[in-house]
Amino acid sequence: MAGPTTAERGARKRETEPAHPPRPPRRRRLRLPSPRALVVLLVVLALFGGGAGWALYGSQWLRVERVGTSGTQVLTPEEVREAAAVPVGAPLMSVDTDLIEARLRRELPRIDSVDVVRSWPDGIGLKVTEREPVLVLRRGGEFIEVDAKGVRFATVARAPKGVPAVELAAGRSPSLHRFGTGRLVREAVRVTGDLPAAVARDIRTVKVRSYDSISLELTGGRTVAWGSGENGAAKAASLTALMKAVPKARHFDVTAPTAPAASGS
Repeated sequence: MAGPTTAERGARKRETEPAHPPRPPRRRRLRLPSPRALVVLLVVLALFGGGAGWALYGSQWLRVERVGTSGTQVLTPEEVREAAAVPVGAPLMSVDTDLIEARLRRELPRIDSVDVVRSWPDGIGLKVTEREPVLVLRRGGEFIEVDAKGVRFATVARAPKGVPAVELAAGRSPSLHRFGTGRLVREAVRVTGDLPAAVARDIRTVKVRSYDSISLELTGGRTVAWGSGENGAAKAASLTALMKAVPKARHFDVTAPTAPAASGS
C-alpha cells in the first residue's frame, strides 16, 4: 500500500500546528520625563525651597517682636530680659538659644537653670529657675547666699528670713589650708541637708571649726556637736532618737552616731 502523498502530509502538518505561533512577551521600556517636564519639576522645587527659606529668614512675619519671662522670684523680668539681650527684630529661626542661655547664667549667677524657647510666630520665652539659699555666709556687713549645691551666688545687704548662717571659725586649722573655704562651706551645706526636718527648722548657725568639727546652734540655746559631714543619715537618726529620749537636754553630741550623748537640762 502506497504511503501518504506530499499534499496529504502538508495538510496534516497544518492541522497539528497552531494557526499563529506565540509572540515573545514585550519588554516595558522605562520612560524618562521629557526635557521640558524635568525643567518644570526643577523650577517647582526651587520655588518651594526658596519660599520656605524666605519665610523663615526673610519674611517680616517670623521675626522676634516680644520676649516673655517666667519663673522669676527675686530677679525681675526686666533684669532677665536685659541680661538675655535677645535680638529683637531678628528672624526667629536665627536666634541662638544656647548662646542666650549661657549669657544669662554668666550675667545672673542667681539663675540655676534657664530654657530659651521659640514661641512662634514672633516670640522668645525665657523660663528661669532661680537658686534658693540654704545658708548665708557673713562678710563684713553683707551676706553671701549659698545654695544646696554649695554655690555662692549672690551678695545681699540683709540675710533672707529663716536662712541660717554659716560661721567659719577654722582660723589656722590645717583643714582650711587643705580643703579651702569653698569645701568647708559645702560641708556645712551637706550637714544641713542631712538634718531631720524638725531640727533644720530650728537652726540659727552652722559653725565650722575644721573639716571634722562642725556644730549647730539651735533655738533655745541648744547645740549639736556633729563632727564631720560623713555618716549624715546615721547621725540624723541618732539625734532624733536622742532628742525624744532627753527632750529637755541642751547639748547633744552625735559625732559618734553609735554612741550619742546629751547633757544639760
